[in-house]
Amino acid sequence: MSHPIIIDLNNRYTAKKYDEEKRISQEDMAIIKEAIRLSASSINSQPWKFLVLETDEAKLRFHDTFANMHQFNQPHAKAASHTILLAYDPNFTKEKFAKRVDAEVTSGHLPAEMYDQFMGAYAFVDANTDESGFNGHWSKAQMYLALGNLLHTLARLGIDSTPMEGVDSALIGEEFAAELDGHICEVAIAVGYHKDGEDYNHGLPKARLAIDDVIKTL
Repeated sequence: MSHPIIIDLNNRYTAKKYDEEKRISQEDMAIIKEAIRLSASSINSQPWKFLVLETDEAKLRFHDTFANMHQFNQPHAKAASHTILLAYDPNFTKEKFAKRVDAEVTSGHLPAEMYDQFMGAYAFVDANTDESGFNGHWSKAQMYLALGNLLHTLARLGIDSTPMEGVDSALIGEEFAAELDGHICEVAIAVGYHKDGEDYNHGLPKARLAIDDVIKTL
């Protein structure tokens, strides 16, 4: 199939070795950041925070969070052009949601007279909040919507990526506590350009189940 979307998805793969000399341009990084910002989320909740690591200092801080586990991903921390930490809010309150509704009105998307009505959408969050105020399972699901959007954006830009659940959330939480501001990072994505001749995963054919095995049209 020759549609650009299908070409993007066929070309996308998980990079295993990055070229440390190649950097993503600031123009492409601006597109990537805006694409993340525009990601979809239930009730436009946006219960997330994204840390873009591009300086050597920030990369070293991330590199050091692999001290105890998942060292197979550690080389990406320094070699990739950038790494993005995707974090979710484990206590997404009604007061936080109100800030999003304010933006709905300010943008012109929501008529001001519908403010209270839209605030009622917080019931979806309430239904996923326990007695302690924790709703991280729900907000983490929203964060993965942003990850999916990011993966396709990178593919369209011709930028390689490595999604990593193999990170130490506890150490990341300690090292980047000030920047995360209570958000939890359990997944990161290294982005950049693969190392020619050394990335064994590059250029291999896609391996997916047959369409009839995963999609049923009723």
